[in-house]
Amino acid sequence: MAAHDTIDRIESHLTLRNEPVQARSTARLTALLDAAARVVNEIGFERLTTAMVAERAGASIGTVYRYFPDRIALLQALGARNLERVLTKSSDEILNPAHQDWRSALNAAFAVLVDAYRREPGFRGLRVGDVIDIRPAPTERTYNSIVSNRLLDALVARFGVPDTTETRFLLETAMEISDSLATRAFARDAHGDEKFLEIGSELVYSMLSRHFGEV
Repeated sequence: MAAHDTIDRIESHLTLRNEPVQARSTARLTALLDAAARVVNEIGFERLTTAMVAERAGASIGTVYRYFPDRIALLQALGARNLERVLTKSSDEILNPAHQDWRSALNAAFAVLVDAYRREPGFRGLRVGDVIDIRPAPTERTYNSIVSNRLLDALVARFGVPDTTETRFLLETAMEISDSLATRAFARDAHGDEKFLEIGSELVYSMLSRHFGEV
């Protein structure tokens, strides 16, 4: 998948009433998203209200509605920001010359996701916004397909792994498995249950090694 497709998908969730065009407006928007992340971190996205976000950000409720038509749009924007951060850091890890093989690079990319669960405010509750997209359109890409396609692009560029329909589907399937296990690992443990994280990494490697080669 081309990089601009990823950006288009992310931007589709930033349903802002007014795009920030000045540094002050950008800072205000960042403050609102940071405040929303803290609220999600404390009480979950289900109970978040725009009034809570306004109070936490030290802004008026009118300021929130200036950028977001409702709480769902606000949460989608926060999820999109999470997605963009995870995608950028994961791709950078795969392209890092310090990693000598695809397994090392993919493990580092997976570590980015784990670190987001541990350190990114609100990530455990909202992730990349997928939990609030109850009924995506049939032709719409899933979040894991976005991530897996972006990672495969980087793996192809860095290590020359096969780029076929089969390998793209396989990596997306592996991402679905690892994502489910990562979610389970952090369901009751803020640091993450290492057993679930380790088995996720092992399953991904066993699925991909026959296509990408043993390392």
